[in-house]
Amino acid sequence: MKYLRVLILFSLIIGTQPAFADDHSMIPSAIENYIGYGAIITVLVLFVIVMLVLLRTFRILTRLVLKAEGLTNAQIEAEMNPVKIKKPKGEVWNKLLSLRPLAEEKDILIEHSYDGIQELDNPIPAWFMYLFYTTIVIAICYILIYPVFNIGANQYQEYNAEMVQADIARKLYLSKAANQVDENTVKLVHDAATLAAGQTVFKTNCVPCHGEHAQGVVGPNLTDDYWLHGGKINDLFKTVKYGVLTKGMPTWEKVLSPKQISDVVNYVKSLHGTNPAGAKAPQGIKEVDNAGTSAPDKKASAKQS
Repeated sequence: MKYLRVLILFSLIIGTQPAFADDHSMIPSAIENYIGYGAIITVLVLFVIVMLVLLRTFRILTRLVLKAEGLTNAQIEAEMNPVKIKKPKGEVWNKLLSLRPLAEEKDILIEHSYDGIQELDNPIPAWFMYLFYTTIVIAICYILIYPVFNIGANQYQEYNAEMVQADIARKLYLSKAANQVDENTVKLVHDAATLAAGQTVFKTNCVPCHGEHAQGVVGPNLTDDYWLHGGKINDLFKTVKYGVLTKGMPTWEKVLSPKQISDVVNYVKSLHGTNPAGAKAPQGIKEVDNAGTSAPDKKASAKQS
């Protein structure tokens, strides 16, 4: 018992050490946590051991008390370890289902009979009645919670809430998917929302070089059939993304998101053929927009991109 007390005291000291440790402890916090967990487990194991020792002690004391009362060893053993009488399975089943044994059928026969057939007065099993009453209670609670007091959401409200969550998840997915576009996967679209977003990006970042209507200022005219670096949607995306530093076109990859680049190049494509006033002279190579091929019609002038 002396060693047991020392071990318990040591475990308590180790277990409380992390709680009293200051911020300047030389032991890392992770190791302190492991020490604390180990101390807790040790204390629990010791607690179980103490309970087992106490149980053993009580059994010994009980034997001594019974022996002092004059009981023999056999009687003491019978008192300490009584023999459990197992009930037949049939009795347990009959009790569970509230059934009477076959030997008692003559006592529960109902007097009337029909065509020689008699009926037993066997009650409904108790468990079935409890289950039936439970369903009644659940039904009453359901009516009070949902239709009466509107404490919980009914199936229609749950459906609407799930649809709202699904719409939020869809928008989140589309927002992430839109930013996964690059020069290889960008698509030419014509929906109003994309063009409006692209127009905002264009007016914020592109007007100083290309003009308010993309007619060309320092940079080239973006509304005609001539292009220095390709007029396809993929070519435009690549030009905006990586820039053309030798022609003064900056790199927009770190300024604009992939979706913003996709929006602005789609907006630029929508301006094709608008012929704005004061448009800059054509530069580059003529490309047939509907065929997607370039024609060898080169201009002597160079675009400033």
